[in-house]
Amino acid sequence: MDFHHVILLLLLSFISLSEAKLNPNYYKKSCPDFERIVRETITDKQMSTPTTAAGMLRLFVHDCLVEGCDASVLVSSNSFNQAERDQDINLSLPGDAFEVVTRAKTALELTCPKTVSCADILAQATRDLITMVGGPFYTVQLGRKDGLVSKASRVEGNLPRTTMTIDQSIKIFESRGFTVQEFAALMGGHTIGFSHCKEFSDRIFNYGRTSGPDPALNPKFAAGLRQMCSNYTRDGGMAAFNDIMTPGKFDNMYYQNLPRGLGLLAIDHAMYASPRTRPFVELYAKDQSAFFMAFARAMEKLSVYGVKTGRKGEIRSRCDAFNSIRT
Repeated sequence: MDFHHVILLLLLSFISLSEAKLNPNYYKKSCPDFERIVRETITDKQMSTPTTAAGMLRLFVHDCLVEGCDASVLVSSNSFNQAERDQDINLSLPGDAFEVVTRAKTALELTCPKTVSCADILAQATRDLITMVGGPFYTVQLGRKDGLVSKASRVEGNLPRTTMTIDQSIKIFESRGFTVQEFAALMGGHTIGFSHCKEFSDRIFNYGRTSGPDPALNPKFAAGLRQMCSNYTRDGGMAAFNDIMTPGKFDNMYYQNLPRGLGLLAIDHAMYASPRTRPFVELYAKDQSAFFMAFARAMEKLSVYGVKTGRKGEIRSRCDAFNSIRT
């Protein structure tokens, strides 16, 4: 191998290494208005639709746990491919969250064409929305590329379902390098948002072999839920707040609710019932700063899970479609 070939290989390796590095200031020169545009977009949407923050957080988690944080959940199905978002567990992902990314992407394409990835928009918007509703600030590394694969068939088993035990849910996160404590902290995201009645109907109607609710539920809470969800089989849009005390504020009330029987989903009750997670529930219930610190660290870790850089991804022109048709 001659000298010129050696130099060429060194240059190529240097380029690939630099492409693979994420950086909070990734767009400082290429798109200096990136942060402002995302911030203005999420502010407008959150002000008009207060459930946007919770929806964005859920969308982000569902994206990262399948294929990594690469915006694969944003891709629409076509004649050749059924995409992630059309798997049954993703059908209830809120349209408001998708709309935020679309709006931001449209504005960014006008300002910095073919520069900002949809994956970075999703990560940045999630953080900004969490802090807007009172949650902790954490650093978002930037420079992700958008994934080249989005298949509904790859979703099952990679996202926690309401029918899973807490050990099964923990296993999904442990297989990605997360600890039980990090799982418990991320579950604190249930402090905002809502769940549809069908996701907890088995706790309020005909629980076990009885006609009554789950005895672990606070009786008044259970009665209110039964009344609210009485027609849920005919109206699939009926829902209840995950945190009935401060539903629009990101705080530690979710953990305070659990010992009182105010956990909405079965997984919420299991968080307090399981000896694996109960110590963290008790810690975060009495110390919001400890929760915020743990949540911020866990989100920083989640946001770089399975990211695509360099030639392993692309900068999509539209967030709901690959740049070229893929089968």
